[in-house]
Amino acid sequence: MPNGLTKIDPALLALMHGAFGKDGALQPFAREIMLIECHIAGTSHHDMKAAEPDLDPGALLVLRREPENPHDALAIMILDEAGRHLGYVPRAKNEALARLMDAGKLLFGKLESKAWQGDWLKVEARIYLRDY
Repeated sequence: MPNGLTKIDPALLALMHGAFGKDGALQPFAREIMLIECHIAGTSHHDMKAAEPDLDPGALLVLRREPENPHDALAIMILDEAGRHLGYVPRAKNEALARLMDAGKLLFGKLESKAWQGDWLKVEARIYLRDY
């Protein structure tokens, strides 16, 4: 995709928003189970000045496994809904989440807070499991 964006399947976004189950049926009773709170690691390596205006508390964050990552085979990339790569789940907190994702569980994040600290945007998030 242009501008370094990653294409995100609209059906996946609908699942993350809790609208539909894997079979396409409406899921009014889906539960969100909060698993961890963390900062988004590696934001200093991305253009956060362009993404920051769209990052509001409660914004959906898309998680994507990156098993081919040369630095961490359990890496979990964090993107915003537009497909901008924001950073990663910190390595110290990614093992159980990666195993859940590898087992086919739907995990996603929600932005909790953001604050500029000099040239670095500190972004705090919560990671959830959608349970049907």
